[in-house]
Amino acid sequence: MNFIKVAKESGITTVTMSRGKVNAINEAFVDELGAVFNELAADADTKAVILTGDGKFFSFGFDIPELLNYSKNDFARYLKKFCAMYTQMFLFPKPVIGAINGHATAGGCILALTCDFRIMVAGKAKIALNELNIGLAIFAGCVGMLKSAVGVRNAEKVLLTGTMYTAGDAQRIGLVDSVTSEETLMAEAKEIAGKFSQKSSDAFKTLKNLLRRPAAECFARSEEDSILDFIEIWYSEATRKVLKGVVINK
Repeated sequence: MNFIKVAKESGITTVTMSRGKVNAINEAFVDELGAVFNELAADADTKAVILTGDGKFFSFGFDIPELLNYSKNDFARYLKKFCAMYTQMFLFPKPVIGAINGHATAGGCILALTCDFRIMVAGKAKIALNELNIGLAIFAGCVGMLKSAVGVRNAEKVLLTGTMYTAGDAQRIGLVDSVTSEETLMAEAKEIAGKFSQKSSDAFKTLKNLLRRPAAECFARSEEDSILDFIEIWYSEATRKVLKGVVINK
């Protein structure tokens, strides 16, 4: 693995995203993260998972400069992979704790939304689905996960304003569940994961499936259309002009 680090201890597996300074999501990153969660689903020794990032970013989201070089066919392939990956993570049969160590924007926020419990560092870190601010839309699955987390009205505010939320503000609308300091983030995440890991794995899997499977099946029916809409917007002249101005400090 080049971009994903995995560490196992006492039934808790920590998955750390580690790609450059901002953990920007490219196709290789998607392939690796999806493969890791596929393996952990079948790993009897993993009772709970912590998802976090290296550095000051949980994840910036898409590696826009790299993806701008893709043809439409290649970009469609990438988007289908990304949507399949977050759906896989949303339905992952074991508890997943999102330890949001820094900024979680756009695609990074989507990864956080797949988690069962989200704990975020206080301070300068922001979390947002801010695609609208750079002229982009979002996928049906992301909307479904967001509504499950914060409710319809708050989902509208998140998406239609592109607001960058502090940890405290995000907690108030249900975008994150708990706020802590940078120093105590991983210790608290491990404590929460430990509590989850003590519960019946079969009962947890069944309950999570009952809660999330209907939502996943619902947004799956619109996912393909939302991908096509996203591609059309991405390749529009006005949007590409904005996207070409995005600089990622890798």
